Amino acid sequence: MKIEIVDKKLRNIKKLVLLFAAFSSFTTAQAQVLRDGDPVPQGAVIYSLPETSINISVTASHISFAAGPFASYSKKYLGIDANKNNSENFSIIKAELSPSVEADPSASVAVNIGNSKTAGANFLTFCSQGLIVAPGYFSSGSMPFTFPSEISSSWSDNIQAVSNLQRDTAKLYKSVKNANGEIVKVAVPQTQIVEKTAEQKAAETAELIFKLRQKRVDILTGETDANYSGAALGDALKEIDKLEKNYTSLFTGCEVENIQRASFDVVPKAKNAKQTYVAFRISDAQGLLPADNMSGRPVYLELSVLDQKIEAEDLNEAAAASKGKVAYRTPVIVMAKLIDGQKVLAQRRIPVYQFGKILYFPLEVATGK
Repeated sequence: MKIEIVDKKLRNIKKLVLLFAAFSSFTTAQAQVLRDGDPVPQGAVIYSLPETSINISVTASHISFAAGPFASYSKKYLGIDANKNNSENFSIIKAELSPSVEADPSASVAVNIGNSKTAGANFLTFCSQGLIVAPGYFSSGSMPFTFPSEISSSWSDNIQAVSNLQRDTAKLYKSVKNANGEIVKVAVPQTQIVEKTAEQKAAETAELIFKLRQKRVDILTGETDANYSGAALGDALKEIDKLEKNYTSLFTGCEVENIQRASFDVVPKAKNAKQTYVAFRISDAQGLLPADNMSGRPVYLELSVLDQKIEAEDLNEAAAASKGKVAYRTPVIVMAKLIDGQKVLAQRRIPVYQFGKILYFPLEVATGK
């Protein structure tokens, strides 16, 4: 990341150098603050003051729970209490704050460097130090949203433990005349295929679970006709464990965890009375959401100025134009905290350019070393 930012800064400097070289025929350095709709002076180099945007990269854990179809019978047949309700939960497991420098679209200046070596050297020095940037400059990009895969709320047929149908025999009676001419009722058995009830399937599945457990004990104690040894013993036990786990999940339910990642950007405003921003939101149903989506609870970005104070200043056109001064901006160091309720998810020191002073330096003035 640091190498990428350095490369972009070098490209920013190179861009301004080329612009400077192209328009170096003027003899005196002159500057003009550009407002919306102002025409660009002919032969001028356009630069912008820097501003800081804060990128928040968030990783959340998405846990989906689907209750088992036999959860209501888990206590009766297995002696365990099982959760009977489906649920989803998102929790933040990682958060990172990363400052990015970009061109402030509201603070652009047109400057004619002239052919003075002193003016050119001073201009490039301010650019190399990041105090001024090229128009449209942006030091890094945001990470796109990625969403977890969906979980089915039911189980597929391949882990169904027992059959769904059973043969049911019922006795029907019909009236017949016996040898004495009397009318009597005779039982006539009738067999039909019917669907098992949920409790019947739960009872049969529980019986299979206990049989698997007994089979495992028999194998381990040698109470079996089959001879297991070496890898065969391990494979047999693994298969029994797998079957038992699948059948038990029909009672206890199934839990699946997925990871969701998203990135959000906050551009602090120097003129805000309170430096607290809704960075993003999180919902148990939808996960990570943008700040303007009211479906989730807010997670806040709080900025605290450490040693300096916030200078909410606009460019002074007269100061910039006087004697060809270059306007530049110095940052203010803040402590940035990402807060979810009472929990601090991340914090770090960040330089925020738009909080700092706008200063002016005559390009024609030689600086000593």
